[in-house]
Amino acid sequence: MASSSKKTRGRQKIEMKVIEKENDRVITFSKRRSGIYKKINEINTLCGTEILFICFSPKGKPFSFAHPSVEYVANRLFNNNVPPAQYDTHPLVEAQRKEQLNLINRHYNEVATQLDAAKEKEKALAELASEGESETNFWWNARIEQLNPQELQVLESRYQELLNGLYIARNKLIAATTTIPTPRDPAQLNQFNFF
Repeated sequence: MASSSKKTRGRQKIEMKVIEKENDRVITFSKRRSGIYKKINEINTLCGTEILFICFSPKGKPFSFAHPSVEYVANRLFNNNVPPAQYDTHPLVEAQRKEQLNLINRHYNEVATQLDAAKEKEKALAELASEGESETNFWWNARIEQLNPQELQVLESRYQELLNGLYIARNKLIAATTTIPTPRDPAQLNQFNFF
């Protein structure tokens, strides 16, 4: 009754250390960079912040992510007298932008909730499949020759429960189709020639 599914190590904490092989370092950088960009963009979208992120590849090539622009955020960082986010937009346009941002945030939260629910459902289905109750591994498909005596007793009791349920359902069906109504009206009794 055991299922043979692939066992993975799952999500584990990666030790922070310098990767020795240069090729591995380049590959790791390219994979991590896109993940960092996604997180920065998420923070920017959710909080409406001004962000500047600069990193260098192992080969020395610079990569950046900024909102609203690299120049604006750098000037704001190094010159404390720069006023915060004065875009040349009309207040109505700015209000519409904020409303749009709120709408995007609500939509993001709904999608994130749906994603979490889907992950929970996937996890529950995976647990169910690992317990041997999946579509292809029902208890009645068990190989009897591979079961120990205790498992055989459990299997026998399950078969007995199934058989009892079938008998009960059959008897109810027979009783429902062959029951003669017991009318109290004499006209209906004459129909059966009792008098």
